[in-house]
Amino acid sequence: MDARKILGLKNYIEGLGYSVYVDWIEDKQLDRSKVSKETAGILRERMQSCKSLFFAISENSDHSLWMPWELGYFDGIKQKVAILPVLKSSYDDSYNGQEYLGLYPYVAKGTIINSTQEEIWIHSSQKQYVRFRNWLQQN
Repeated sequence: MDARKILGLKNYIEGLGYSVYVDWIEDKQLDRSKVSKETAGILRERMQSCKSLFFAISENSDHSLWMPWELGYFDGIKQKVAILPVLKSSYDDSYNGQEYLGLYPYVAKGTIINSTQEEIWIHSSQKQYVRFRNWLQQN
């Protein structure tokens, strides 16, 4: 199930010093099985206070009613969206998005050169990338 993977990613990212909002963890009262104005309002409010959106995709992402809406909304208000592949395939520091997801950069983890310090990288291609904290500051 994706829940364990997402929780692991949340813990990993928080361990690097970032705060992370995951709707079904922080707002358990939300009914994600149906679309409603109330849920949309809460999600809008939460996303307004976020600096970026990591759009975590997996084999089960197609079943989400909310994920495409969240992606479009956040892209419209802040333009800081990156795709975070959570796939069964082996991790090879590359991602080729399908359809509209290919329009966005993707997230990868790695170490800083000459260091063991882990960092989150935002890739526009396999050879073109920037540190997450620097990407947040770009216009």
